[in-house]
Amino acid sequence: MVSAVVTCVFHSAGRLGIQIESTRPGATLRARPASRGHPDDTGMPPRVEALQRPVSNLQQIPVTTINGASTSLSEYLGKVLLVVNVASKCGLTPQYEGLEATYRQYKDQGFEVLGFPANNFGAQEPGTDDEIAEFCSTSYSVSFPLFSKISVAGDDQHPLYGALTAAAPHAEGDPQALRDRLIGYGLQVNEDPDVLWNFEKFLVGRDGNVVTRFAPNTTPDDPALIAAIEGSLAG
Repeated sequence: MVSAVVTCVFHSAGRLGIQIESTRPGATLRARPASRGHPDDTGMPPRVEALQRPVSNLQQIPVTTINGASTSLSEYLGKVLLVVNVASKCGLTPQYEGLEATYRQYKDQGFEVLGFPANNFGAQEPGTDDEIAEFCSTSYSVSFPLFSKISVAGDDQHPLYGALTAAAPHAEGDPQALRDRLIGYGLQVNEDPDVLWNFEKFLVGRDGNVVTRFAPNTTPDDPALIAAIEGSLAG
C-alpha cells in the first residue's frame, strides 16, 4: 500500500487546496500544515482562525455592496474594521485620501475601511451608487470596500447604524467643535447618540464588536485614531 502526505493550502482568496506527496510503502498516512497562509501567534493561518470566531450580532446585519451584491460584515470575520459614512460633496470629502492611505498601510495586518455613502447631511451625497463609485475611483483612487448608499440617521436609519450608535453612543475627538461650527452655519445638527455629520468613524474589533467611535473632524491620520487601530490589530 502506498501512503501519502496530505497538505492543506489556504490560498490568498480563501480557497482550500490539497497537496498530496507519496511516501515509502507501508508508511503511516500523515498530514502536515499548509506552507502558505502565514500562521500568526495562534499557530494557525489567519483564514483558519477567522473561521473559528463566533459571528457577532453586528456582523449578521445584511448590507449591500456598491455593486449590488448582498453581504454582511461577517465577510470580514477576524479583521479590524473602520466603518465610515462618506459623502462626495462635503468639506470633509478630502478625508478619502487619508482613509485610503491608512487602509493601504494596515490592510496586510487584517484591517479594512468600509465606506457607506449617505445623503443625510446637507444632501452632500446625491449621486447614484455608480456615480459614487466612479467619483471615488477617479478622484481619490479608493480601493477599500464601498457599499450601497444608506441612511445613517433618522426614521429610516439603516439597522447597521442603529447597532453602531447603540454600541458607541459618544464620539472621541472634539465633536462639539464641529457641532458649534455647523450650528454657526445655520444647520440643524444631531445630538448623541446619532451620527453628527459625514465621515464619522466607528472602529470594530476582530471580535465583531465596536471598540470606539471618532468624530467626523477626527482625521484619518489623527494619532488617537491610529493608536486605536494599532491597538485593535495587536489585540
